[in-house]
Amino acid sequence: MTTAARLIAALCLAALGYLGSEEVKTLMPEGTGFGYFTSVNVGLGWLCGWLILGPRAGRGVASTQSHALTATAALVLLALLVQATNEMVRLAMRHRYDGPMEAFSAIFEIALEFGGHLLDAEFFLLMLGGAVVTGLLVELAARHWR
Repeated sequence: MTTAARLIAALCLAALGYLGSEEVKTLMPEGTGFGYFTSVNVGLGWLCGWLILGPRAGRGVASTQSHALTATAALVLLALLVQATNEMVRLAMRHRYDGPMEAFSAIFEIALEFGGHLLDAEFFLLMLGGAVVTGLLVELAARHWR
């Protein structure tokens, strides 16, 4: 069911996905082609907000903060896996893998490589601060608009 808390959670995490994507672009090597990188991450943020955070709103500030941190972590991990899968498919189309199992295991290797770029204080603080603000806004929405 559509609620204001779900809508606010989806909008906030979509915005956090956008801001995080723009921050990641500064952390990646020069000349990296991003394609639909930002759009995909915004969509993943929307889904994480709508499915993970939105339904759990209205249980108190501490609970909502905890769920907002969980949803933000899910956003980052899901984005890593989706982007790594995209990169694996790109490499597979160039016949870089000998078989499907090698290609499948490459998803996790690529995700670890991409995750290494995210070990940055600015990115971490952006995600942490975004999760806190999102949690507060979602809890306010859940309390005031039922």
